[in-house]
Amino acid sequence: MKKLLSLPVNMSLSEAENQIYQNFLKYVPPLSLNLMAVKVENRPNDFLGWCGELIRLCREDLNMDLMEDEQFVPLKKLQGVLETGFTTSQFKMARIAPWPIFLGFIEEQNTLHALDERLRLLNYVETLREQPLAELPIEDRLAFAGKHTSDHDYGVYNFDVEWFASTKGAKVFHILLEQSPEKFDAALAHIPLTGDVTYDDYLKFVADYKAIFAEYTPEKSQNNTPPLAAATRLLAMRRPDQFIALNNNKIDIICQGLSIAKFKNTDFSSYWHDAIGTLRTFAWWNQAEPELVQVQVSDTVEASDIAEATEEESVEVVVQNENREHTLWKNRAVLIDLFLFADVDLAENSNYIRARDKALNKAPTKSKAAPKRRGKETAEMLVDKALAAEDLPEYIQGKRDTLINQVKAGKSVEQAIGLIRAIFG
Repeated sequence: MKKLLSLPVNMSLSEAENQIYQNFLKYVPPLSLNLMAVKVENRPNDFLGWCGELIRLCREDLNMDLMEDEQFVPLKKLQGVLETGFTTSQFKMARIAPWPIFLGFIEEQNTLHALDERLRLLNYVETLREQPLAELPIEDRLAFAGKHTSDHDYGVYNFDVEWFASTKGAKVFHILLEQSPEKFDAALAHIPLTGDVTYDDYLKFVADYKAIFAEYTPEKSQNNTPPLAAATRLLAMRRPDQFIALNNNKIDIICQGLSIAKFKNTDFSSYWHDAIGTLRTFAWWNQAEPELVQVQVSDTVEASDIAEATEEESVEVVVQNENREHTLWKNRAVLIDLFLFADVDLAENSNYIRARDKALNKAPTKSKAAPKRRGKETAEMLVDKALAAEDLPEYIQGKRDTLINQVKAGKSVEQAIGLIRAIFG
């Protein structure tokens, strides 16, 4: 253990990594006897691997029965320093990685960071972008804004809406979003859905966003300061290829990872110039848009097979049809989250997983209620509205019943049509 603890002395550390190592050493003395009792077999020669191995040893091999009550505080702080070191080292790679390396790394995080579930959220939000927030059912609006509620039925929302950045603690933001969603629509309208987002676009969004809070009088709240974090969630869902989603806990670690000065949750200027400005220097972010590859699916597949397919199989077909590399590219900025340290149980703590498991483990009742549909329009109404489009081919027009079954099963109309295109197109 003594040799493991001293290994970074002989490593080529950045200034940030060296500072992290010095902070780490502050918390070692109160835990030295406990640490020395741990058997060490792996001694990584890089800082990233070193942080990861010590995190694992503290979580899995440290004998908690030998810990004194007063030792748990320095242990928690030591683990926090190691997690910061782990993230900082991963971001070193992010700053220099070309697109193929970035792509491979993101895919490697699939299980740990629940990448597939995150992509289900991003694919779902993509179907909402062209609709005003004011016209969305409340569940969809909150899915866009990043707040999970018990009304987010896991049969419809097969993802945690709070991935990337939860806004559930931004109470004033949600009061205003409920009262005046059309004002947030006006702010977001300054951010184009395609092409480059300019500083001028961003400034216009910020001005309108701040104006919403300025109208919220102090009598209603002691704090009506416009929160940057909630704004970044809206921006990242509007353009996940351009913006990083932040929350209060992520600001510090993202700033350290990007090697920029830490800014406050009110500093809209530093977010654009430092965080987004730095992001735009990365090679992988500047990668040209990959070509879409048409996925061939067996012509023998029948319409009935679509309705009977499992949720996972259906999602897989949609993602394949959309092209995995292209999907990751068009969400590349927001996916910087996958460079952050993640506990082994992060994916299992998803609100979607919790709601699903709670429902599956619940004792059976006399009546079985159907999953809640997201508000206002029935599946038939949604499908008929989509089929009214003149540019839809005849083979899709003839699949009305199949589309309705898919929408009732929890798919969006766009996802259901994507399945039909993949199989019969």
